[in-house]
Amino acid sequence: MTILTLLTIFGTSFLIAFSGALMPGPLLTVTITESSRRGFMAGPLLIAGHGILEILLVIGLVLGLGPLLQQKYVFIIIALAGSVVLLWMSICMFRSLPTLTLETEASSDKSKNLLITGILFSIVNPYWTIWWVTIGLGYILHSLNYGIWGVAAFFIGHILADLIWYTVVSVGVWRGKTFLNDRAYRIVIGACAVFLVIFAGLFMYSGIQKLIT
Repeated sequence: MTILTLLTIFGTSFLIAFSGALMPGPLLTVTITESSRRGFMAGPLLIAGHGILEILLVIGLVLGLGPLLQQKYVFIIIALAGSVVLLWMSICMFRSLPTLTLETEASSDKSKNLLITGILFSIVNPYWTIWWVTIGLGYILHSLNYGIWGVAAFFIGHILADLIWYTVVSVGVWRGKTFLNDRAYRIVIGACAVFLVIFAGLFMYSGIQKLIT
């Protein structure tokens, strides 16, 4: 294991997670509405709750599914399923580009505990479950080859992507969205969709290669 390996795990985890974080969903909606009422810390607090849920999930996968993840055909299934999900996500992103917006009319309740809200709004998002049982599990499988440091590099890259994006959204809403407009949002989404197509191909290649060896 080298520093370069850990940086590669961190970087790819960050980029994949960032692509997923950009897509509209329950957590993004509540971040926008709460930021307009409660300031720029709404996003980081919601992601803190989101991160608590995810670190518990990662620990559970590592402790309970470690031996299973080492099986050849488990890797093949995860890699191929992950490639399909990535491709599906990229297609959805391309199709949504003309109408993507950061506007929302949802209401806000200042009595909400944002940590708990972050957990709940993650659980109710079907994309979150799909991501972790396919793409996330595939990354954990790969990271486990490099021990606890590999898994740590994966998780830090993953949660940092969420934190950066939702902080940007919170600050943008709080400051009147002076630097984060719909056009810029669509450009970033389009670039990430291209990135997901590339990674879908890589996942599919690794799964097929393992299958025929």
